[in-house]
Amino acid sequence: MAISDTLNKNSPSRSQKGRGKGITLTVIAATQLMVVLDATIVNIALPHIQDALNFSTTDLSWVINAYTLTFGGLLLLGGRAGDILGRRRVFIFGTLLFGLASLLGGFAQDSGLLLAARALQGIGGAICSPTAFALIATNFEEGPERNKAFGVFSAVAGSGAAIGLLAGGLLTEYLNWRWVFFVNVPIAILIAVAAPRYIAESERTAGKFDLPGALTSTLGLVGMVYGFIRAASDGWSDPVTIGSFVAGVVLIAAFIVIERRTAQPITPLHLFADRNRTGGLVMMLCIAAAMFGIFFYVVLFVQGPLGYSPLRAGVSFLPISVAIIVAAQIASGLQAKYGPKPFMAGGALLVAVGLTWLTQMNKDSSYLDGVLGPTVVFGLGMGMIFVPVMLISVAGVPGEETGAASGLLNSMQQIGGSLGLSILTTVFASYAKDEFAAQMPRFMQAATPEQLAYFKEHQSFPPRTEAANAVLIQGISHGFIVGAALAGVAFLVALFAIKAKASDLPTDASGVAMH
Repeated sequence: MAISDTLNKNSPSRSQKGRGKGITLTVIAATQLMVVLDATIVNIALPHIQDALNFSTTDLSWVINAYTLTFGGLLLLGGRAGDILGRRRVFIFGTLLFGLASLLGGFAQDSGLLLAARALQGIGGAICSPTAFALIATNFEEGPERNKAFGVFSAVAGSGAAIGLLAGGLLTEYLNWRWVFFVNVPIAILIAVAAPRYIAESERTAGKFDLPGALTSTLGLVGMVYGFIRAASDGWSDPVTIGSFVAGVVLIAAFIVIERRTAQPITPLHLFADRNRTGGLVMMLCIAAAMFGIFFYVVLFVQGPLGYSPLRAGVSFLPISVAIIVAAQIASGLQAKYGPKPFMAGGALLVAVGLTWLTQMNKDSSYLDGVLGPTVVFGLGMGMIFVPVMLISVAGVPGEETGAASGLLNSMQQIGGSLGLSILTTVFASYAKDEFAAQMPRFMQAATPEQLAYFKEHQSFPPRTEAANAVLIQGISHGFIVGAALAGVAFLVALFAIKAKASDLPTDASGVAMH
């Protein structure tokens, strides 16, 4: 019997759907939680992954970028696959692919296999995440029932980052870093087993896959990100660096040409014709760039110079999550009265202040003045921005293109994070290299035989030594100058490009879920 026949045979009847709506929503929400928290659960384990698999700090950024690039680049294609092939079967396939990739990542014995597994995780997430959201419309009747389901789904998406940080801390501290991957495997299997029984299949729609568009956009972005990270280690004049940027620009140009000529493009370019929507997308690109940098580099700081355990590091990030949630609730309640612009501009300004504060980080910085203060200010700004950007992204969009518009916003978040992290990494490497040379004489004079042996083998200072901490802090503090500049761009966009008023916005953002 074919898999499709089996899935159709197991489709829930109306009575089953009526009895199992709670389980249906649990299965869908669990998938979204698994995908969302994987963006942060790995962050807490980064220092341990670095030590175990001998990553340099610049190459370590690929553990994040390999996931976000494939996830963001293929997100729209994943949603289209669900529409054409059936959302439930695509949902199950994406979930199992995510679980398989997690298993491979947990068993990875070298950096190459881990990065391949992370890229495969991103592909699995890009397949199951948009179909999970769409399955709510398939399985819940329009009205209060569906609105409640969207509310639960959005709450899970919003809390995923905080849960990921705590889970990453617990797993890394009490088991080891490999369990931040292994934990996904049983969850994926349970979801795949439950889905045919409790989730109804959607009707297929006629359409074509825009594979050329998806591949050129994703590979073009990979080329750009690789160019920045290569420049961090080999310089801007390196032929491979130059070649990567050229390839990236050519592929992105090809993507634009393909989308203009394709009957069913993966990214309808006319969505960019609205200045408010385009301004919101640019803001998300800039703000996400800074956000990914904070989660990446501040984790290294608290577990390096501050000496925090993985669990304590996870807990130390909870205030930023609380700040985002509180500010988002306030902004959501006041949109109808004041409109989006004050929150977008004010939020971008707070983000810039928080990032500027982080540039003052030094060897004497504590958690309270070096991390807590600036990250809470940053979180308040992020929370103020999220809701109006979400609403602007779908304002005035026909119903049949709402999915594409919200998917474009989610893709912009992932792509902005990857590009931003790679740019911050380039600046980090430049200043860290100078500090490395400055610390060398002092280290060689005071190093123990074990430390000298480590230096000879790895050509870097042993982790968490005074010299290593100095190099890390110097790179981080200057890297966040770029983040502050990006936030400044977002502020200018909010100030001069956004013209939307409260009356221009939809009444809610139930059609959009941030990842």
